[in-house]
Amino acid sequence: MRTLVDGAVDADADAATADAERSTRYRWVVPVVLGAIVALGVVLRFVQRSPLWLDEALSVNIARLPVNDLLDALRHDGHPPLYYLLLHYWMKLFGEGDIAVRALSGLFGVAALPLAWVAGRRLAGRSGARWALIVVALSPYWVRYSTETRMYSMVMVLVLAGYLLIQDALVKPTVLRLVGLGLISGLLLLSHYWAFYLLAAVVLLLALRWWRDPTTRGATLRVGLAVVAGSALFVPWLSGFLYQSGHTGTPWGEPFRPSALVQTTLEDLGGGEVTEAALYGSIVLVLVLVALFAARAAGHEMTLDLRTTPLVRVELLLVMLVLGLGAAAGYLTQATYQSRYAAVIVPFVLLAVAVGITRVPGLGRLVAGLVYVSFSLTGILWVNYYQRTQSETVDGAVAARAQPGDVVVYCPDQLGPAYSRGLPDDLVELSYPALTPPDRVDWVDYADRNEAADPAAIAAEINERAGNHAVFLVWMSDYRTFGSQCEQLVTELGLTEPLVIQDDTRYFEPAFLHWRPAQPV
Repeated sequence: MRTLVDGAVDADADAATADAERSTRYRWVVPVVLGAIVALGVVLRFVQRSPLWLDEALSVNIARLPVNDLLDALRHDGHPPLYYLLLHYWMKLFGEGDIAVRALSGLFGVAALPLAWVAGRRLAGRSGARWALIVVALSPYWVRYSTETRMYSMVMVLVLAGYLLIQDALVKPTVLRLVGLGLISGLLLLSHYWAFYLLAAVVLLLALRWWRDPTTRGATLRVGLAVVAGSALFVPWLSGFLYQSGHTGTPWGEPFRPSALVQTTLEDLGGGEVTEAALYGSIVLVLVLVALFAARAAGHEMTLDLRTTPLVRVELLLVMLVLGLGAAAGYLTQATYQSRYAAVIVPFVLLAVAVGITRVPGLGRLVAGLVYVSFSLTGILWVNYYQRTQSETVDGAVAARAQPGDVVVYCPDQLGPAYSRGLPDDLVELSYPALTPPDRVDWVDYADRNEAADPAAIAAEINERAGNHAVFLVWMSDYRTFGSQCEQLVTELGLTEPLVIQDDTRYFEPAFLHWRPAQPV
């Protein structure tokens, strides 16, 4: 009997030793796979073959101005100045090519990766760190805005940095941490106006913490004051903001219902404009709910706590507050919404997704992670396939036929910044309705100016300026505040068959191109 028992013990020991050897042998797999994913995420933040679209081209055209002119131009645009100032000096060093101007956002996108690792580790340990890194590295949303000449990649990095810093400051509110927190708060306000809703939500949550937890009131108060004090950095831009509030706004869109706001954001997290993006949004929602309600997980079971668990409770409450404040303000001010504004909350959503994956027990965790990654890669493929503008096709058709002095008209003027970027310099380029240069759009009292436009009179002025030269009309329908004016302009100019057809199945910013050849002298 003793021999049999000893044999069984020896067999168990041998099995345990074999398991340990296998574990050691394949220990390299996780870091190698993680390293490959991170490398892919870094590369994807610098890969985009589409030319610059409207917002990007506007950013470049404003940023290239001397600083005083830049600040004045922004009063007519509708954004705060920090990103444009950074881009101004970036372009002085690296130029104005598409790759160069987008690389700034790419660097911010790369800087987010170590911050995501730290944030994920604080929330869910080493597993949380790994999954946070994977989720952020392969986020279609983060990849999209890391390859766009806009401020959203920078905003997300500032949000992550502020999130980590506020955690540290609540534990130990040193002067350095409080000053850093105030600085980040001010920089966020100078980067995008939705930061107002983010900081308001943060202050509300800090006030709730102060009320509910008397033992930490001193630290909570200091942190709250640091966040509020950071708004002092916004004061020099206050007059510009007030002017924009009274004259620019978002005349190109309407306010969103809260449900539509959430739906749009979830779909665009997955790349937008493709069926799989809606499925990605559903996966995100499920994983966020798992992170919020899964109290325990073991074997093949999860235990849910309908009171929610503390892991991401505050982060998701912050997300809800920001979206609620943004939706309410949109209706009060008649401002529209675009999912890119959600850059102030997307880091929290993606961290919750990572935590949700870690809460799935056993093999299910790997399955959930693989499902997320597969839909992420699909979204990234779509982000690179669905071109941001049709300008390359249109510009090529114009360049093949145009002669010096020919006239190119953009209707509406919102097509001008992107579509004029690739055309020869010896053409006369005009933006409808003001027939001004196409490099910028003046959003001041935009709707009133467009509604007063007379396509027949403007067509007559275009013909007078063109003389015997050819006329090219780059136009697109369905722009808000223009009605059918661009179609009327086609008729008034006597244009017939288009050279290029508007293709909205492949381009975010498509356009028609019509042509009237030069007239014989």
